[in-house]
Amino acid sequence: MSELIHLEPAEPLSAPSFTVLCVDDEVNILAALRRLLRKTGHTILTAESGAAGLVILGQEKVDLIISDMRMPEMTGAEFLATALDYWPDTARILLTGYADIHSTIDAINKARIHRYVSKPWDDEEMLRIVDDALAVKRLEKEKLQLSSVVQRQNETLQQLNNSLESQVKVRTAELEMTMQELNMTHDKLKKGFITSIKVFANLMEMRADRLAGHAREIADLTRQVARQLKLSEAEVQDNFIAALLHCIGKIGLPDTLLAKPYVEMNLQERNVYGTYPSKGHAALMALEQLQNASQTIRSQHERYDGLGYPDKLAGGEIPIGARILSLCRDFEALQAGFLTGKPMSRNEAIKNIESSSGKRYDPKVVDAFCTVVTKPENTPQISEQMIRSKDLKPQMTLSRDLIASDVMLLAKDHVLDQRLVNQIRAFEIADNTSLEIYIQVK
Repeated sequence: MSELIHLEPAEPLSAPSFTVLCVDDEVNILAALRRLLRKTGHTILTAESGAAGLVILGQEKVDLIISDMRMPEMTGAEFLATALDYWPDTARILLTGYADIHSTIDAINKARIHRYVSKPWDDEEMLRIVDDALAVKRLEKEKLQLSSVVQRQNETLQQLNNSLESQVKVRTAELEMTMQELNMTHDKLKKGFITSIKVFANLMEMRADRLAGHAREIADLTRQVARQLKLSEAEVQDNFIAALLHCIGKIGLPDTLLAKPYVEMNLQERNVYGTYPSKGHAALMALEQLQNASQTIRSQHERYDGLGYPDKLAGGEIPIGARILSLCRDFEALQAGFLTGKPMSRNEAIKNIESSSGKRYDPKVVDAFCTVVTKPENTPQISEQMIRSKDLKPQMTLSRDLIASDVMLLAKDHVLDQRLVNQIRAFEIADNTSLEIYIQVK
């Protein structure tokens, strides 16, 4: 979050102030009470009769009444009883100056007084009695203050919570959008990387006309076999890339050697030819993204029985990708005549592979391969349309590799933009050709 949100500390509770009403028909008594209670800091009101006291009670919020018992027209007991009826929350103290226990008991019963105090009173005791009478009021006021503080803080917390929820929603939406952009960028980089590998493999195959498309066919088959073996998608991808680049080490070999079937090579030529897996591994080992693919390329001529090269690995010592690549490469090479000098039919090549199970090839890989090449084609067909470059538009997706003179210009599934559309049209003009471009139809 861009801002830290915090609550302000609560203000300290203020000492509560009260209003005390003193009622007595003697002015000097009222003056004495006013002088005594003024030091408490409370507001002191006075009335010289019960009737006057009731008027004040109707106008002011009074917390404590101190009333004399004997007053003309309305006794203190009667006054306090009336106050109880209309203002029951007001504390009540009775001053009595004569020994009339019956009147005092009547006041206690009818007016429910807090205390009664005999005249003359002791100042310290009177202050203590007043303080005790207001103790409950003090707690009630402090409770109201606390409740008010708590309510304000709860409201602040609710506002902060709503603000946080809003900020979280906004931030979550921003992160989701960023993730979508990153995923799109990653997919674009991934497709660009694979396209670059395919183009590079195609350039390597240009050295021999009969190799055109050979690496792509092997790569497609390795991907199917790897998935049949339930390898992870990362392993499937590594195997696919290794298959596309499996001939990279042949770049330094002479054209005459590349044109010869393996069975027609002499010992010296076979020794030279056999260096290409190690050279391919060395050429790619510095690229971190191709570490697994480069090891697969190095081990592609190892045999399951340990009689291969260059490291004489056997069985499970051979990387699984190399075991797959070895079989798929030989299957395509047998059909093309690269190994025997005479092309085999598809069925003949399959039988040749099966006959070498447990010797040249991993039996598990052979089983997965046979399942792939013999099962009915159930790949969902992509609706496509062949168009010319003049009809191309940005956001169109290629349904096939774009090939020109056996050179792959763009890979299948590539999404075109205006720059690529312009480059394709410019290529046709420069090469004086008309490309067959297949795009996906939604």
